[in-house]
Amino acid sequence: MAVTIKDIAAKAGVSNAMVSRALTGSGPVAKEKKEMILRIARDLGYTPNQAAVSLRKSRTHTIGLCFSSIDRTSSPYVLHQVVIGVSDIVGGRYNILVKAIDTHQPGTLTPAFCDGLLVMSRWDSDLEFLEEAWSKKIPMVAISRQLPLDIPFVVTDEQGGMAKAMDYLLSQGHRRIGIIEGPQKLEATLFRHAGWWTSARHWGIDPRSLPVEIGNFRYRTGKTAAARLLTAHPDLTALLCFNDEMALGAIDSAADLGYKVPEDLSVTGFDNWDFAGHSDARLTTVERNTIRIASEGARMLLGYMEQGIRPDNVYLENKLIIRGSVRSIRGGR
Repeated sequence: MAVTIKDIAAKAGVSNAMVSRALTGSGPVAKEKKEMILRIARDLGYTPNQAAVSLRKSRTHTIGLCFSSIDRTSSPYVLHQVVIGVSDIVGGRYNILVKAIDTHQPGTLTPAFCDGLLVMSRWDSDLEFLEEAWSKKIPMVAISRQLPLDIPFVVTDEQGGMAKAMDYLLSQGHRRIGIIEGPQKLEATLFRHAGWWTSARHWGIDPRSLPVEIGNFRYRTGKTAAARLLTAHPDLTALLCFNDEMALGAIDSAADLGYKVPEDLSVTGFDNWDFAGHSDARLTTVERNTIRIASEGARMLLGYMEQGIRPDNVYLENKLIIRGSVRSIRGGR
């Protein structure tokens, strides 16, 4: 029986994905590990699957980078960061074709379209597209969301990240906190919602007592939501925002109403945009590191396309970036 990547992984005591990266050069592997894997592969008499080799000869040298939508709810910043992350790994080896799933015509997807798909899906309505790609056996990796059909994925701890932001506000003495959430059907919103609810309960606060407004992750809706919250609840001392773009809108709205950040109002975001730390607000936020997520997804996809072995799922941590938009009011307001 022919030696497989799984055989090498079992012998080396490492994952299938690491063996694939070592054999194909599709991602980083520590020098000692790579040498060990290559030695074991030689000792076992491993040779690449010839069917896979034949398939590679007919490749399109194109990777499809698929978003639920280009112009609906997707922040231009997120789109840009994903493209950067993928390009950093793919380099000149493959062309990158950006596709909006909401414009897809069913039945038009074939292996001749691309060699693999990186999918950043937000909506359950994307399932038809995913099922079509799955049925055509096109290698896929999902970024930022766990999808059905056993599609490998790389995600961050959205719930834990938002809990960190809420914990920080509460640790600084804030109890009158307004929340600006994202679209209610998005998985990211649901996880972040669960995060601040968990934190509030941990601190002995009924989350239902805190006022909530809904935005769509864009600046304008953050500004509108903040105006509603501050008008209806002028005693608020902090706003917890579900992304940086809405947080910056909230800060501008607060300024229009005469609030100074952080003297009168503390604000937190989520994502850690490049300019979040360079704006006047010096926004305290949760770093999701979209570039890293996209880069990891690209590494996984390259190995998947090269070897035909499903990569292991990857879970990345978020961290709280403390800057100057939160003021401690312990013992104060």
